[in-house]
Amino acid sequence: MKVLIVDDDSLIRKSLSLMLAREKDIEIVAAAENGAEAFEMCKKHQPNVVLMDIRMPHTDGIAATRMIKKDYPHIKIMMLTTFDDKPNIQQALAAGADGYLLKTDEISAIAGKLRTLVQGVGILDAEVLKKLTSPENPALDELTSRERDIARLVAQGLANKEIAEQLFLSEGTVRNNVVTIMEKLDVRNRTQLGMAYYGN
Repeated sequence: MKVLIVDDDSLIRKSLSLMLAREKDIEIVAAAENGAEAFEMCKKHQPNVVLMDIRMPHTDGIAATRMIKKDYPHIKIMMLTTFDDKPNIQQALAAGADGYLLKTDEISAIAGKLRTLVQGVGILDAEVLKKLTSPENPALDELTSRERDIARLVAQGLANKEIAEQLFLSEGTVRNNVVTIMEKLDVRNRTQLGMAYYGN
């Protein structure tokens, strides 16, 4: 897995690079100090995942996420920040971020969540989910009982296989239900589904 680290703090960039590089399946291809530089690094190195800070000079992480997703939609973007306020979370996810973690997470946990993200599963930190919690989306009323159960587990970050095991369903049934749920909630990916489930 090729990872690009983006943070305006040089100490954080170096620390993350050193610690994540210890993981056998993670290769740190580059480190950038702002969003504009991150965009150029994506063009040059084509990472699998960008570990992106939010508050940076010149071009912040949210603007950079929007730029990268426009030209390189296949690149996964994991926000890694100290900011857990609802507006930042919503703006990052709306810009196309595939995951949102806080810098309080252990390196081993971050590495594990990067692996999950590369597999196509959106990741939201538990504290971030709490921040997003508010009165439910009225569109959820259109979901069947089974669809609501599946939507809840998707919002918690579980993969289709894990959901299938938990609900005693086939993985294909879960996959089909997820597609139906996304259509009913008018969302494009699992991260947006999570936002819709927990409210905006």
